[in-house]
Amino acid sequence: MAYIKWAFIILFWGTVVAVLHYTLPQHDIVRVSDTYEKRIDPGENSLFWAAQDVGSDTTTSNRDVFFIQTRKANGKVMVYRNEDTGWGWPPYFKVTSSNLQAEAADLKSSEADPKWAVIRHYGWRNEFMSIFPNAVKIWRVDGPEVRIIPWFNIIFLIFFAAIGWALYVRWRRFRQARIDPMVESVEDSLYAAGDAIDEKRGRFRKWLDSWKS
Repeated sequence: MAYIKWAFIILFWGTVVAVLHYTLPQHDIVRVSDTYEKRIDPGENSLFWAAQDVGSDTTTSNRDVFFIQTRKANGKVMVYRNEDTGWGWPPYFKVTSSNLQAEAADLKSSEADPKWAVIRHYGWRNEFMSIFPNAVKIWRVDGPEVRIIPWFNIIFLIFFAAIGWALYVRWRRFRQARIDPMVESVEDSLYAAGDAIDEKRGRFRKWLDSWKS
Protein backbone atom coordinates (compact mmCIF):
# COMPACT_ATOMS: atom_id res chain seq x y z
CA MET A 1 0.00 0.00 0.00
CA ALA A 2 2.85 2.37 0.79
CA TYR A 3 4.37 1.76 -2.67
CA ILE A 4 1.09 2.70 -4.36
CA LYS A 5 0.87 5.87 -2.26
CA TRP A 6 4.40 6.99 -3.13
CA ALA A 7 3.93 6.09 -6.80
CA PHE A 8 0.80 8.26 -6.92
CA ILE A 9 2.62 11.15 -5.19
CA ILE A 10 5.58 10.97 -7.59
CA LEU A 11 3.27 10.75 -10.62
CA PHE A 12 1.19 13.71 -9.44
CA TRP A 13 4.09 16.04 -8.69
CA GLY A 14 5.97 14.90 -11.79
CA THR A 15 2.96 15.92 -13.89
CA VAL A 16 2.72 19.28 -12.10
CA VAL A 17 6.43 20.01 -12.69
CA ALA A 18 6.18 19.01 -16.37
CA VAL A 19 3.14 21.26 -16.95
CA LEU A 20 4.81 24.21 -15.23
CA HIS A 21 8.08 23.70 -17.12
CA TYR A 22 6.22 23.61 -20.43
CA THR A 23 3.92 26.54 -19.69
CA LEU A 24 6.03 29.10 -17.81
CA PRO A 25 8.02 31.56 -19.93
CA GLN A 26 11.71 30.96 -20.63
CA HIS A 27 14.36 33.22 -22.15
CA ASP A 28 17.11 32.46 -24.66
CA ILE A 29 19.78 34.83 -25.92
CA VAL A 30 20.24 34.06 -29.62
CA ARG A 31 21.28 35.36 -33.01
CA VAL A 32 18.51 35.18 -35.60
CA SER A 33 19.83 33.53 -38.75
CA ASP A 34 16.62 33.21 -40.78
CA THR A 35 12.83 33.44 -40.70
CA TYR A 36 10.43 31.49 -42.88
CA GLU A 37 6.86 30.24 -43.21
CA LYS A 38 5.91 26.58 -43.63
CA ARG A 39 2.74 24.60 -44.22
CA ILE A 40 2.01 22.37 -41.22
CA ASP A 41 -0.33 19.36 -40.93
CA PRO A 42 -0.41 18.51 -37.20
CA GLY A 43 -0.69 14.81 -36.48
CA GLU A 44 0.22 12.87 -33.35
CA ASN A 45 2.01 15.96 -32.03
CA SER A 46 -1.04 18.22 -32.47
CA LEU A 47 -1.14 18.71 -28.68
CA PHE A 48 2.06 20.76 -28.95
CA TRP A 49 0.76 23.11 -31.65
CA ALA A 50 -1.39 26.15 -30.95
CA ALA A 51 -4.92 26.54 -32.30
CA GLN A 52 -5.76 28.40 -35.47
CA ASP A 53 -5.07 32.12 -35.45
CA VAL A 54 -7.86 34.33 -34.18
CA GLY A 55 -10.24 35.06 -37.06
CA SER A 56 -8.96 32.17 -39.20
CA ASP A 57 -10.91 29.21 -40.53
CA THR A 58 -10.98 26.53 -37.81
CA THR A 59 -12.50 23.79 -39.97
CA THR A 60 -9.12 22.72 -41.36
CA SER A 61 -6.18 21.42 -39.35
CA ASN A 62 -3.39 22.33 -41.76
CA ARG A 63 -2.13 25.90 -41.81
CA ASP A 64 0.87 28.11 -42.45
CA VAL A 65 3.12 28.63 -39.43
CA PHE A 66 5.93 31.15 -38.95
CA PHE A 67 9.35 29.85 -37.85
CA ILE A 68 12.43 31.62 -36.50
CA GLN A 69 15.84 30.00 -36.95
CA THR A 70 18.46 31.04 -34.43
CA ARG A 71 21.88 30.15 -33.13
CA LYS A 72 23.02 30.54 -29.53
CA ALA A 73 26.38 31.87 -28.37
CA ASN A 74 27.66 28.30 -27.89
CA GLY A 75 26.84 27.51 -31.51
CA LYS A 76 23.76 25.40 -30.78
CA VAL A 77 20.89 25.80 -33.24
CA MET A 78 17.39 26.49 -31.91
CA VAL A 79 14.25 26.78 -34.03
CA TYR A 80 11.10 28.44 -32.69
CA ARG A 81 7.58 28.41 -34.04
CA ASN A 82 5.66 31.69 -34.00
CA GLU A 83 1.97 31.01 -33.44
CA ASP A 84 -0.85 32.99 -31.88
CA THR A 85 -2.28 31.51 -28.69
CA GLY A 86 -5.45 33.62 -28.75
CA TRP A 87 -7.74 32.81 -25.84
CA GLY A 88 -6.51 29.23 -25.54
CA TRP A 89 -3.91 27.52 -23.39
CA PRO A 90 -1.34 28.60 -22.32
CA PRO A 91 -2.95 31.95 -21.42
CA TYR A 92 -0.46 34.25 -23.14
CA PHE A 93 -3.25 35.90 -25.19
CA LYS A 94 -0.83 36.29 -28.07
CA VAL A 95 -2.34 37.64 -31.31
CA THR A 96 0.74 39.39 -32.74
CA SER A 97 2.60 36.57 -34.51
CA SER A 98 2.87 38.62 -37.74
CA ASN A 99 4.41 41.58 -35.90
CA LEU A 100 6.78 39.28 -34.04
CA GLN A 101 7.87 37.70 -37.33
CA ALA A 102 8.63 41.14 -38.74
CA GLU A 103 10.69 42.04 -35.66
CA ALA A 104 12.60 38.77 -35.90
CA ALA A 105 13.30 39.30 -39.61
CA ASP A 106 14.64 42.77 -38.82
CA LEU A 107 17.11 41.22 -36.34
CA LYS A 108 18.65 38.74 -38.79
CA SER A 109 22.43 38.88 -38.79
CA SER A 110 25.53 36.93 -39.75
CA GLU A 111 28.19 35.33 -37.58
CA ALA A 112 30.68 38.00 -38.68
CA ASP A 113 28.42 40.88 -37.56
CA PRO A 114 25.98 39.39 -35.01
CA LYS A 115 22.90 41.03 -33.54
CA TRP A 116 21.94 39.41 -30.25
CA ALA A 117 18.36 39.19 -29.11
CA VAL A 118 16.32 37.69 -26.29
CA ILE A 119 13.45 35.40 -27.26
CA ARG A 120 10.80 34.80 -24.63
CA HIS A 121 9.08 31.50 -25.30
CA TYR A 122 7.30 28.54 -23.76
CA GLY A 123 7.32 24.86 -24.64
CA TRP A 124 9.94 22.28 -25.54
CA ARG A 125 12.11 21.37 -28.51
CA ASN A 126 12.02 17.73 -29.60
CA GLU A 127 13.50 16.80 -32.98
CA PHE A 128 12.06 13.27 -32.97
CA MET A 129 8.44 14.43 -32.51
CA SER A 130 8.89 17.74 -34.41
CA ILE A 131 7.99 19.85 -31.37
CA PHE A 132 9.05 23.49 -31.31
CA PRO A 133 8.89 26.09 -28.53
CA ASN A 134 6.54 28.97 -29.30
CA ALA A 135 8.14 32.43 -29.37
CA VAL A 136 6.14 35.06 -27.47
CA LYS A 137 8.36 38.13 -27.63
CA ILE A 138 11.74 39.20 -29.03
CA TRP A 139 13.95 42.20 -28.32
CA ARG A 140 17.54 43.19 -29.01
CA VAL A 141 20.28 43.19 -26.35
CA ASP A 142 23.89 44.30 -26.32
CA GLY A 143 25.45 40.84 -26.18
CA PRO A 144 25.12 37.20 -25.14
CA GLU A 145 26.38 37.96 -21.63
CA VAL A 146 23.17 39.78 -20.67
CA ARG A 147 21.52 38.23 -17.65
CA ILE A 148 17.75 37.81 -17.68
CA ILE A 149 16.09 37.43 -14.27
CA PRO A 150 12.76 35.53 -14.57
CA TRP A 151 10.82 37.70 -12.14
CA PHE A 152 7.44 36.40 -13.28
CA ASN A 153 8.46 32.77 -12.71
CA ILE A 154 9.90 33.58 -9.29
CA ILE A 155 6.75 35.40 -8.13
CA PHE A 156 4.44 32.76 -9.63
CA LEU A 157 6.29 29.83 -8.05
CA ILE A 158 6.33 31.53 -4.63
CA PHE A 159 2.59 32.18 -4.93
CA PHE A 160 1.98 28.61 -6.12
CA ALA A 161 4.01 27.17 -3.23
CA ALA A 162 2.10 29.37 -0.73
CA ILE A 163 -1.25 28.15 -2.06
CA GLY A 164 -0.06 24.55 -2.02
CA TRP A 165 1.15 24.84 1.57
CA ALA A 166 -2.10 26.50 2.68
CA LEU A 167 -4.16 23.71 1.09
CA TYR A 168 -1.92 21.07 2.69
CA VAL A 169 -2.29 22.62 6.17
CA ARG A 170 -6.06 22.83 5.83
CA TRP A 171 -6.30 19.25 4.58
CA ARG A 172 -4.13 18.05 7.47
CA ARG A 173 -6.32 19.84 10.01
CA PHE A 174 -9.49 18.45 8.38
CA ARG A 175 -8.05 14.93 8.42
CA GLN A 176 -7.04 15.18 12.08
CA ALA A 177 -10.43 16.63 13.11
CA ARG A 178 -12.78 14.53 10.98
CA ILE A 179 -11.20 11.57 9.20
CA ASP A 180 -8.76 10.23 11.81
CA PRO A 181 -11.40 10.01 14.61
CA MET A 182 -13.75 8.24 12.21
CA VAL A 183 -11.05 5.74 11.21
CA GLU A 184 -10.14 5.16 14.86
CA SER A 185 -13.81 4.58 15.70
CA VAL A 186 -14.12 2.00 12.93
CA GLU A 187 -10.91 0.29 14.06
CA ASP A 188 -12.14 0.18 17.67
CA SER A 189 -15.43 -1.35 16.49
CA LEU A 190 -13.58 -3.98 14.48
CA TYR A 191 -11.29 -4.81 17.41
CA ALA A 192 -14.30 -5.04 19.74
CA ALA A 193 -16.10 -7.33 17.28
CA GLY A 194 -12.99 -9.48 17.00
CA ASP A 195 -12.71 -9.76 20.77
CA ALA A 196 -16.39 -10.74 21.01
CA ILE A 197 -15.92 -13.42 18.35
CA ASP A 198 -12.84 -14.78 20.14
CA GLU A 199 -14.78 -14.88 23.42
CA LYS A 200 -17.63 -16.79 21.82
CA ARG A 201 -15.19 -19.22 20.23
CA GLY A 202 -13.60 -19.80 23.64
CA ARG A 203 -16.98 -20.55 25.22
CA PHE A 204 -17.86 -22.91 22.39
CA ARG A 205 -14.59 -24.80 22.82
CA LYS A 206 -15.17 -25.09 26.57
CA TRP A 207 -18.64 -26.49 25.88
CA LEU A 208 -17.19 -29.07 23.48
CA ASP A 209 -14.49 -30.00 25.98
CA SER A 210 -17.16 -30.55 28.63
CA TRP A 211 -18.87 -33.12 26.38
CA LYS A 212 -15.56 -34.84 25.67
CA SER A 213 -14.85 -35.25 29.37
